[in-house]
Parts: sequence; C-alpha cells; structure tokens
Amino acid sequence: MVKHVAHAVWNGSVKEGNGKITTRSQVLNNAAYSFKTRFENGNGTNPDELLAASHAGCFAMATSLLLGKEGFTPESLEAKCELTMNPEKLEIASSHLTLNAKVPGISKEKFLEVVNHAKEGCPISKVMKCPITLDASLASAQ
Repeated sequence: MVKHVAHAVWNGSVKEGNGKITTRSQVLNNAAYSFKTRFENGNGTNPDELLAASHAGCFAMATSLLLGKEGFTPESLEAKCELTMNPEKLEIASSHLTLNAKVPGISKEKFLEVVNHAKEGCPISKVMKCPITLDASLASAQ
C-alpha cells in the first residue's frame, strides 16, 4: 500500500473564512483556498480544481500504462479535466476529460478502446460518483 498525505487548515466561517492546503511533497505549501476561490473568482486554489488536476493526471498515466500493455508508447498525451460543481446541491455534477494524443503506429479503433478503458479504470475515475465523459483525438505521430 502507498499512502499520500495532504493537510488542510480552515479558519472562520465558510463565506468569510479561508484555508491553506499543504501536501507532503510541498508542491502545495500553504496554498490558499476560500469560498471565493471555489465559487467566485478569488485568487488561490480549491478542492474542485485539485480534483480536476488529479483526474487529468491520473487519466493520462492510466492511458500510458494501458497503451504500454498493448505495445504502444505515446509520444504525447495532453489530458484536460473540466469538473462541474453544483453549488446548490454541494456535489460534483460531472467530470469531462479531453485527450489530445500522439501515439505512433496505433489504429484509431485501438486508441479509442484503450482510452475508454483508461477513463473507466483510472483510480480517480473509480472514486468519482458523477458522470464522466470523454473527447479523445489522435493526431499523426512523427
């Protein structure tokens, strides 16, 4: 088992307060977050943005893993995640993944099979309780 640790501190009420998030790696070191960064246009990060980054990164890694198992090495995998929060229900409504890939020697059919499997099988996708959609495009690899 591998454990990953992050620490959050919140001060004050939900609307006027603020918090800081720190990861064990210190990539995030007292990164500011608040109601304004989550629901308005405040400076800082928020849990939803961090989840979107996690989903994009996890999906890209899962895609690379599955491509490798099929004998393909990607030249590049550019993944983006757009997470939609419903503030009225306080829930993540959806996660939309976009992938632009260059994978030498793969057919479009095999590519779509692999990326759809990665979308369903990446660890972050497995814990999400919302619809996950995907747009994937395969560019010609050099």
